[in-house]
Amino acid sequence: QLQLVESGGGLVQPGGSLRLSCTASGFTLDYYLIGWFRQAPGKEREGVSCISSSGGTNYADSVKGRFTISRNNNKNTVYLQMNSLKPEDTAVYYCAAGFGVAKMDKDQYDYWGQGTQVTVSS
Repeated sequence: QLQLVESGGGLVQPGGSLRLSCTASGFTLDYYLIGWFRQAPGKEREGVSCISSSGGTNYADSVKGRFTISRNNNKNTVYLQMNSLKPEDTAVYYCAAGFGVAKMDKDQYDYWGQGTQVTVSS
């Protein structure tokens, strides 16, 4: 069964850092476009970052310079390093797998994880 599992969320103070992990089971991430999305209460799910199978990356303007996406194919895992976190980064973060170029169009993604909560608060 194809499954994505996110981990690494939690409560952090403004200015702090977290690293989210997205680990796949039942399939190999190497050939997939992997995206990170987030959804805050009462808001639409939005794209945060993505990385293509060839390593191309893309970031939302709101996280450029603060977040870094990377992949470790040996561990079948994609990471999202989040630095200089702000209260507005508070959301449930989801990873998703799909195909194609590094775009954050939700329609490109076929498989979704259950999400991990990130809360940025003092």
